[in-house]
Amino acid sequence: MDYPPGHVSIAGSLPSGTAILAVSSRAGSPCHLLSSSKQKRLDVSLLVETAAVTIAAILAIKVLAASAISTAGWFIAPGMLVVAALVPTAIRGNQFPAIGFSDRQIRLTLLVLCRVCVVVFPAVFIGLWLMRFYGFGLPLRPVLPQNYKWASWIFYQFMYVAVAEEVFFRGYVQSNILRLTSPIGFGGRTLQNWISIVLSAACFAVAHIIVQGQIISVLTFLPGLVLGWLFIRTRSLLAPILFHGLANTCYCLIAAALA
Repeated sequence: MDYPPGHVSIAGSLPSGTAILAVSSRAGSPCHLLSSSKQKRLDVSLLVETAAVTIAAILAIKVLAASAISTAGWFIAPGMLVVAALVPTAIRGNQFPAIGFSDRQIRLTLLVLCRVCVVVFPAVFIGLWLMRFYGFGLPLRPVLPQNYKWASWIFYQFMYVAVAEEVFFRGYVQSNILRLTSPIGFGGRTLQNWISIVLSAACFAVAHIIVQGQIISVLTFLPGLVLGWLFIRTRSLLAPILFHGLANTCYCLIAAALA
């Protein structure tokens, strides 16, 4: 499975002749060990940066939500996530993953997205209906639009929430995890892809737990897995952005119907 746009393989970044040197030298020779160490070097600075930026962004949004200016948080928080994703990437000179507006990516996105929605959304409805049937409440309290302003609420879910969170958690966090695991050649591409999916989904869930202040928000780990897989499968941000907006909207519509 291919990496998202902007990923540069370690082989392409080695100086000319390095690979030949490693092949022609005897195993265990100084030249062989030197070449192997270059290929397996972990970018510690990128690891520290990714962890620091992620923690800082989550805590900043938590403080914003509890502050006196929280009424403006609907606009400031998404902007903070986008800035936190784009600025460090630009400083390092890395290419940010594409949104996916080419004809080929749009066709792939729509095809994959339709298949995922057909499977996921009916399963969510059945699960929530069964919980209500047996007397349980909804696991996550939906934030329904006030005064039935559904159009503006749906616009906000797609253009602010979905775009900002996917740009940060998939475009920045997951892409950096791929960059960190690729040079050391850990487990092959498939395992590296799944490590990035699981870790980015974990960051996504932890962020919701901290910001929302409830442990039940750990359930956002599940859609986080789907979002991470869509990012890997389509090699762009368009699919996770659309699915994120659709998932938020669908959950609230189901909650309103079952209320």
